[in-house]
Amino acid sequence: MGIDEAGEWLREHLPRLAEQHAVPGAAVAIDAGGHVVEAATGVLSTATGVEATTDSVFQIGSITKVLTATLVMGLVDEGLVELDAPVDTYLPGFRQATVRQLLCHTAGFEGDVFTDTGKGDDCLEKYVELLADIPQIFQPGEMFSYNNAGYSVLGRIIEVARGEPFDRCMRDHLFTPLGMTHAANDPYEAILHRAAVGHLRARPAPVWAMARSNAPAGSMLAMTPRDLLTFARAHLTDERLRAMREPQVALPDIGWGTAWGLGWELYDLPGGRLFGHDGNTIGQSAALRVDPGRDVSVAIFTNGGDRKPLMKEILRHVVETPADPAPDPAARPDARRCAGVYQSSTSRTTVSEDERGRLWLEQVPLGLAVGAGDEPYRTELLGRRGDSLLPAEPGHGPVAFLGDDGEGRARYLHTGRADVRAAGRNS
Repeated sequence: MGIDEAGEWLREHLPRLAEQHAVPGAAVAIDAGGHVVEAATGVLSTATGVEATTDSVFQIGSITKVLTATLVMGLVDEGLVELDAPVDTYLPGFRQATVRQLLCHTAGFEGDVFTDTGKGDDCLEKYVELLADIPQIFQPGEMFSYNNAGYSVLGRIIEVARGEPFDRCMRDHLFTPLGMTHAANDPYEAILHRAAVGHLRARPAPVWAMARSNAPAGSMLAMTPRDLLTFARAHLTDERLRAMREPQVALPDIGWGTAWGLGWELYDLPGGRLFGHDGNTIGQSAALRVDPGRDVSVAIFTNGGDRKPLMKEILRHVVETPADPAPDPAARPDARRCAGVYQSSTSRTTVSEDERGRLWLEQVPLGLAVGAGDEPYRTELLGRRGDSLLPAEPGHGPVAFLGDDGEGRARYLHTGRADVRAAGRNS
């Protein structure tokens, strides 16, 4: 499909998809060889009825992490930071971990730390100090576990190396050089544009953004899809950034990509390797995929509703996507290995066996996950392959039971993050 045809399809079908999935507003851009087409539909807020347009800014959530990683790689290129140096080389007294391990989510400490340390330029410095008391889940480099806190630490490294606040580094070393004219570091900048508001349960969210202390991980950054594709094009054309797409750690079998690079999630597909990232904030979601073999990129932004099927249909129309996970009737879950209680700062999950030998998962959100709109759910777990099981309830991806607690039971329930088996709470 040519880029002009893709644009026609997008403008025709995006309004239908948004209405079908109760998405208040959406904006999408597609880049093929530097030629960009874009479309928008719906409203930025159901409270105001302001129309969503292609120059509206939406929050990109955790896609911010790739921009943060790019700033780090700029420091590496300048000789100011070394990837395999201990973090305490730059932040004296910080726990055992390397810069590379922070970039690829293998540092091993609890990663869902969203403590608000204020709005001042010292917020990242204060945030990093409080991480001294955060539990270490596994030894650095042992495995992958998605780590938001690690990216705030990277943001602080950037500040120390550059001698200026993180958001200024973002503007001076990415936005301005790349010509990203509709990118906002915070609400004060976003209000200068047409800014989307997140929606929870079909109503505008009570707050626009999360804490500034999590900005390098994705709590605030907003932009247009076109600006995000401008950033993605830099990764297709700047050879100095190619190393960010090299696999650093294999991912567990949970329906994500196949590996993680230095910031990028990597997808090894029959047609070749794609890279990208997803992002979620309070009621806003974003997806970015880049196919370097075809020189095609797509960015999709939404501000509420059932955004996953909308994103999936658009992605499948533009780039190759992984096959949907499916259960294997011949695979039998090992109830003794899997059953138990697993916990992190954002959820408590109980896995139990019923009288018929079926395995059930019941998850209760905690902390910030509650404020972000996550709800409790209970579902049967179906056999898939190996230690990977598939929730029967639609909308939930595979989970993996990894490690050993010393008694033949899984130590971790992995859903992207490694939740630890709670001691003394097994069933």
